[in-house]
Amino acid sequence: MQKNTLAAHNIRFLFWAELFGSVRFIQPVLTLFYFERGLDESLILLVLTFFSIGVLAGEIPTGVLADRYGPKTAFLIGSVLAIVSHSLLLVAFEPWVFFLSSFLTGFAATFFSGADEALIYESLKLSNEEKFMDKAIGQIGSATFIVSIIAVIIGAFIAKDLTEQQFQLLIGLSLAFMTVQFFLLLSIKNPPQQEGDQQPPLRQIWAGVKAIRKTPQVLWMFMNISLVFIPATAIFEKFDQKLLVDAGLPVYWIGIVYAIAGFIGFMASRSIGWMTSKMNRVHLLLITGILAVAGLTLAALFNTYLWVILGVIFVLKLVSAIRYPIYSQLSNDLIPSNVRATTISLLSLLDSGFDLLIFTTVSGIALAGFTPMFLACAVIALLGVAIPIRPKRASVNR
Repeated sequence: MQKNTLAAHNIRFLFWAELFGSVRFIQPVLTLFYFERGLDESLILLVLTFFSIGVLAGEIPTGVLADRYGPKTAFLIGSVLAIVSHSLLLVAFEPWVFFLSSFLTGFAATFFSGADEALIYESLKLSNEEKFMDKAIGQIGSATFIVSIIAVIIGAFIAKDLTEQQFQLLIGLSLAFMTVQFFLLLSIKNPPQQEGDQQPPLRQIWAGVKAIRKTPQVLWMFMNISLVFIPATAIFEKFDQKLLVDAGLPVYWIGIVYAIAGFIGFMASRSIGWMTSKMNRVHLLLITGILAVAGLTLAALFNTYLWVILGVIFVLKLVSAIRYPIYSQLSNDLIPSNVRATTISLLSLLDSGFDLLIFTTVSGIALAGFTPMFLACAVIALLGVAIPIRPKRASVNR
């Protein structure tokens, strides 16, 4: 990609904003934090459900806001809401406070969902570099893996005794980093074509619906990605800490495990351009989807073996790092510029519906233990992999 372009500017600041905004020092002990605060497996899945409800409530209005007033405005509002939602964890001793925090976290995420991809793609179009969308998404996404390498080690070390004072310190440190993200987002520049679409919101939403109806392959792509992501990332990562501890890993080692996984994800994200130059994007999605199904199956059958759980964590981190940037490239090649954020938000609305259905279903199965829960997750991921992806020939690059 070229230097000194609007795309290069926005990618650089989004990378640093993502890095600071994704710092959650409590992440390596989050599940253990939930248990210490009185939640059980079923309530933890309900926390995830409220996150999805928040996403469901916010996707369409925030997508419209991003298309009408520009992604930068959406980012700043989302950043403030994220700070508020994380602050609630300081006083979360009852399930309803966790539910509220999770709802606001999901709602805050929708201000970035769609708007970030729209900003990057439209910025790249100005310098005729839209074919590098997956590479750009991989670069920005690699920020979260850098955080994993550093923050999780610090977080696990600080919270090695799982005391209340340690939890409070981790949350406070994260809030400081999230504040830095807000100031970084002030430097984002909207492309001229994203300075504000003034058509009525309902017409804008309908235009997004028509864009999906005109190119249904975008919908099939999204279902493939979502049905693999939910069980392999959203659900599995909520219980990997418990699996590691039950398999005999000391708490202070969790940070090291997460750091190694983060390094794997970072290298994969930074190598997206190289991968897609060697292999067809659709084939990469198929291979990583099969790896996700295999990993969940192994976690179900051998969850008492530490080496198996470690292997599954590393494989699923690799899968998550590769799949979304490729999907982003293939789908954005087909979405109209004027309703890009709205269309992506409409698709994310479907994802929230899947979240609610899958979380509530798996929540009931979770009462029977990890084996049936992860087997159910493997079946769901397999259904996602089986959905065919047939993008336009022009959007499948090598």
